[in-house]
Amino acid sequence: MAEPEEPPEQPSIRTERGIAPVSRCWLRPTLGVDRTEVIRSCVNPTYSKVFTLDYYFEEVQRLRLELYDVNSGHNGLKEAVFLGSVECTLGQIISQRKLCKALLRPGGTVGKAIITITAEELTGNDDYIELSFSARKLDDKDFFSKSDPFLEIYRVNDDATMQLVYRTETVMNNLNPVWKTFKVSLNSLCSGDHDRKLQCTVWDWDSNGKHDYIGEFEASFKEMRGAIDGRQVQWPCMNSKYKTKKKNYKNSGIVILNQCKIIKMHSFLDYIMGGCQIQFTVAIDFTASNGDPRNSCSLHYIHPFQPNEYLKALVAVGEICQDYDSDKMFPAFGFGAQIPPDYKVSHDFAVNFNEGNPECAGIQGVVEAYQACLPKLQLYGPTNIAPIIQKVANTASQEVHTKEAMQYFILLILTDGVITDMADTREAIVQASHLPMSVIIVGIGSADFSDMQMLDGDDGILRSLKGEPVLRDIVQFVPFRNFKHASPAALAKSVLAEVPNQVVDYYNSKGIKPKVPSQYQSSRQFGP
Repeated sequence: MAEPEEPPEQPSIRTERGIAPVSRCWLRPTLGVDRTEVIRSCVNPTYSKVFTLDYYFEEVQRLRLELYDVNSGHNGLKEAVFLGSVECTLGQIISQRKLCKALLRPGGTVGKAIITITAEELTGNDDYIELSFSARKLDDKDFFSKSDPFLEIYRVNDDATMQLVYRTETVMNNLNPVWKTFKVSLNSLCSGDHDRKLQCTVWDWDSNGKHDYIGEFEASFKEMRGAIDGRQVQWPCMNSKYKTKKKNYKNSGIVILNQCKIIKMHSFLDYIMGGCQIQFTVAIDFTASNGDPRNSCSLHYIHPFQPNEYLKALVAVGEICQDYDSDKMFPAFGFGAQIPPDYKVSHDFAVNFNEGNPECAGIQGVVEAYQACLPKLQLYGPTNIAPIIQKVANTASQEVHTKEAMQYFILLILTDGVITDMADTREAIVQASHLPMSVIIVGIGSADFSDMQMLDGDDGILRSLKGEPVLRDIVQFVPFRNFKHASPAALAKSVLAEVPNQVVDYYNSKGIKPKVPSQYQSSRQFGP
């Protein structure tokens, strides 16, 4: 919602009743989204209208908010006075939680009015439920032994169909079974509807697959929640056939819920809104296989009007990540070149040649440092990327000791050739998988990148030469040529789509919860 404060002058329209300050704020991305209500006779309005937008980390979602002074006799904008606008990205709002930005007045001048936009996530049904069932005095369905019971839980859908949610293991030869504790998502169990009917059936297992029906009962998650505080919840297990035929029939046993535990699953937005910063680092391949930068056929050739593939990939990915880094300072490294002053080969040198501070101001700063360093380098080889992975991993390892979700590292590697230190690279990735870190590799040019697919891990678990598997999948590889005729946004979407899950997987595996909004409040103001 938008909240203009301290406008440069009191907007007003003459009406029959005199001066009546009124305003309307219109929020829209590329296409119109919606409008707020009109707040009349107020120069510091707070709008109650909430706009619901789909959020995608891997996309730049541009928004434009326009503020209007509306004639009290009209609802439309046809006769409204345009007071100014604010442009930002949804990523900026998400990362700051509260974005304050100066209103840009007609003509491009910056006014004194401040638009404040706050964001919050609409919680879904991503939580998990841990349930522990047992039963007592179940009917005996076997002649020479006792029943072998198992329990099935079905969700009753809106169209009256039933969806199996969970089937327990079979407890052999036991009329008082205790089934193993199990987990199920709240969405699977009841689609987030705590009153939704659940059909629960107890069977006696038979090896021929023709299981004997013991009985059933109806429940709901609302009832199950009664076992959250350690209290038991019980249901009589009823066999309708027996109930009709037997006069003194009570039940076919009692099913008991001994424990119901809600496991909160935190989302990517929980961590970002809790203050987690995305630390973005770039590594660029300067091996000789790229070709002499002075030659127009080189992958590093700087064309006056058309950016090369390195620049296209850098800007496409960096433009997304920059919204989640408050200081907008990005380390940039190179590898595979002979560097001044002694022209020794380095695989992790600062592109700005300042080893003490390799950070560049914004993505544009990285672009300028890259272009400035090209004439000073001697492209060489081989293509070793393990050193740069280890360099970023060393920084990420310092974050581990804080045991807080405050910094997550993304390393973008732009390379034109086959990796020559594959064994070391595999080892570096396996070790980095234990850290708050993801590695994105973009293959530049037309080389054979088939070996790169192994690092991605999508076709199998990546292991070091010693056989140690990655703790989690942290690598995404994409050849740029697949997106040569697509928009930069398509490339960014492909390589960054897995990052939110990688962030959540890391922090969940470490049991690290996001900071709550009250612990993290951003007061940083963006310029127009």
